[in-house]
Amino acid sequence: MAAPDHTVEAFTWHFLHEINFGQGVDLYRASANDKYLALARTVRHYLAARWLVNLRHQHETQSKSVAYLSAEFLLGPQLENNLLAAGLEDIAAQSLANLGIDIEELRGVEVEPGLGNGGLGRLAACFIDSLATLNVPSVGYGIRYEYGIFRQTFVDGKQVEKPDNWLAMGSPWEIAHPENAVEVTFGGHVEDEGEGRRWVPAWSVLGVPYNYMVPGYLNGRVNTLRLWSAEATKAFDLKIFNAGDYAQAVRAQTFAENISKVLYPEDSTPQGKELRLQQQYFFVACSLRDFIETVLPEDYDLHRLPERIVFQLNDTHPVIAVPELMRLLVDERGWDWDEAWAVTQQVFAYTCHTLLPEALEVWSVELLGRLLPRHLEIIYRINEEFLEKVREAYPGDELRVRRMSIVAEQPERAIRMAHLATVAGHKVNGVAELHSQLLADKVLHDFAELWPEKFTNVTNGVTPRRFVRLANPSLSGLITEAIGDGWVTDLEQLRRLEPLAEDAEFRRRFREVKALNKRELAETLWVRDGLELAGDAMVDAMVKRLHEYKRQSLKLLHIVSLYEGISSGRVPLESVTPRTFVFGAKAAPGYVRAKETIELINAVGRTINEDPALEGRLKVVFPPNYNVTLAERLIPAADLSEQISLAGKEASGTGNMKFALNGALTIGTDDGANVEIRQLVGDDNFFLFGMTEPEAAALQSKGYEPGEYYESDPQLKAALDLIASGAFTEGDRGGAAGSIFSSLTERDRFMALADFRSYMDAQARVEEAYADHEAWSRSAVLNVARSGFFSSDRSIRDYLDRIWGADPVDHS
Repeated sequence: MAAPDHTVEAFTWHFLHEINFGQGVDLYRASANDKYLALARTVRHYLAARWLVNLRHQHETQSKSVAYLSAEFLLGPQLENNLLAAGLEDIAAQSLANLGIDIEELRGVEVEPGLGNGGLGRLAACFIDSLATLNVPSVGYGIRYEYGIFRQTFVDGKQVEKPDNWLAMGSPWEIAHPENAVEVTFGGHVEDEGEGRRWVPAWSVLGVPYNYMVPGYLNGRVNTLRLWSAEATKAFDLKIFNAGDYAQAVRAQTFAENISKVLYPEDSTPQGKELRLQQQYFFVACSLRDFIETVLPEDYDLHRLPERIVFQLNDTHPVIAVPELMRLLVDERGWDWDEAWAVTQQVFAYTCHTLLPEALEVWSVELLGRLLPRHLEIIYRINEEFLEKVREAYPGDELRVRRMSIVAEQPERAIRMAHLATVAGHKVNGVAELHSQLLADKVLHDFAELWPEKFTNVTNGVTPRRFVRLANPSLSGLITEAIGDGWVTDLEQLRRLEPLAEDAEFRRRFREVKALNKRELAETLWVRDGLELAGDAMVDAMVKRLHEYKRQSLKLLHIVSLYEGISSGRVPLESVTPRTFVFGAKAAPGYVRAKETIELINAVGRTINEDPALEGRLKVVFPPNYNVTLAERLIPAADLSEQISLAGKEASGTGNMKFALNGALTIGTDDGANVEIRQLVGDDNFFLFGMTEPEAAALQSKGYEPGEYYESDPQLKAALDLIASGAFTEGDRGGAAGSIFSSLTERDRFMALADFRSYMDAQARVEEAYADHEAWSRSAVLNVARSGFFSSDRSIRDYLDRIWGADPVDHS
């Protein structure tokens, strides 16, 4: 099937056809949602033609593909991205304008998919964009969550979670294929069968695939994102229904659909933990069977599977795929264990995204054995054979054997999924130079010592299509005018902007772009949340998942310290640079300390924002439900990017890259990808503070006493005492104020107080630098010019070279 012509006339014909026959209305009666759905489906026509050609070509050539297994894909709005990738931006706008329709109105109708939560999901979305843009055959596999993690609201400053029903109005970008549903089984027991073992499951669900098209940028490549929705194998019992037990008649359907109901169900309960494991096994079982039985030819020799596919495990969530592939090969295909293990070790690779031990998933043997008894047996055998190799390599070192075992014995018998992934994967990578080094030196040290060749680094990246070209059209236009448009697919071309940092006229125009972006952010926040922004103040942004190691508390101490200094008269108001502090973060529903931090930030913000003496000088805004749509407005407007995690705790970060690419200067620790950002943009264009990772580790080892810092620093003590006094909480010294005060002064797990003085000194340097607009603009331009390394296109090339062994393919 040929794609529709790239003309205004052809586009208009298809759009009106969709209005009339897709939505069943005349144009004059069509609602905004009707028009949006018709527009989306029209764009889908253009993509689908190339998609079908690509699928047919891939089936014919059988070239090596990448299957990206991820529990999250935080895609963001699809309309603008797909218009851009298909080269339809101007055609669509003109077509709709001819019909009296403003395309901006329709963009506002779109609800972004609730398929991810934070950096992990956003990275996955960037990667599938780059895979398509680089002409690499690939498929993303995940879950079609009916509800996103939650829609965040604030009630009296406290986070309240509401359902994120992102599918309420339908999704025009997905294509369901119920005929390709996969049955997934759970529970039951295992019994002997001949010389092997047979799993006799107790219950099953169906996984129904929904395909999303993933277009490359202006290259005709359209790859696939396949998401699985859970349905009951027997959804409706008519006999029970006719007997009058209506709830029981659909109970199986309700039970099955729970699996794909909500992204990251709250797992502080045993039921929540079980549902999470069900989710993980559900999507990888569907994905492996789909690739083997649907994508590959019927007669394909699976001994050659490593020539055809690599399954990238995006963190530990998909690692249960390892024993599942072994089960498929040994139990269902009758393979010998060793030949199955040889293939399995070649087709999996593992990306670790954390340095926090608590973030490395561990599943209790009791739960795993009850839900997936055959998989537990397979894991035990993998572990036994692996530990034999460890004992051979390190005879007599039983302490090392216990450390490396996939099966942990304390505090309860459990399976360490990161260990399983490391044993099974042919490569293990971290996501920034420092993170990969610490991964090998500390987190998985024994494994790196045994298999140094397995470990490598691939620093994360972000797609310049969405986070510069779409999010920041004014800056994109300025860049393209200066160096041409080749930078959109070759971000290192931004280096050609360096000489323009010395050009006063270019700096002036750069400042105009930033000012325009601030006005657009202010308008967005006013319309979206009723929040007012001072148009000419520095935008100081800290947006990321709310977690203690990211140290939103340290940022809060800075704000409180400024307020306390002004209120006490020690700091002249006129000496303080006008700033708008912008926070954006969700706290996991069961993470009490994170939710208390949000409550306190909002309380401090309310006090500052209501103080008439601070009008036009300090402002704190915390828009609820921060998402990709809002990020695309905030990031281009930001002047200062807060990347202040304790050194050695942040794996990489990608928000830091997005801010730098859009001309924000970073204040940060030497942590994660901050290290590489600072090296590239230069020390003069980065505000470094805080302990290094070795210094933080040494202080922790010596015995960190936060109370000593509290007592010895009058500015820090004044800020903490003001919080503890109830000044921001209507006199209440308990609650969030008391809890945060006690936490910081008594434990302070992530050493915010130890870094406070260095942070405040760095903020003083920020104030001094921002006062010189020309010098600040020069630094901002150099941040843009020197951040081309952080393209996800470069990340994918690194994966291709260092891990996947796949190549771009001519799909014409």
